[in-house]
Amino acid sequence: MWDWLGWIATAVFTLSYFSKDAGKLRWIQAVAALFWLSYGVAIHARPVIVANLIVTIAAAYSAFQLSRERPKGEGPVTE
Repeated sequence: MWDWLGWIATAVFTLSYFSKDAGKLRWIQAVAALFWLSYGVAIHARPVIVANLIVTIAAAYSAFQLSRERPKGEGPVTE
């Protein structure tokens, strides 16, 4: 029943591979991890929940840090 949520998470995560901007890549991965976290909650899978909670926090934190380090008006950061 909740398979569609897992498929959306997969699609969003796959999109992250097409991002050339490190900050956007991390935000996309954070969103995908939120979908995976939601999927884990829906199917009552603690390992999926914990793993994706960690990934969501790490991706969002690193994306936020990148946005703070980048001077205004500067183009995409590629690493």
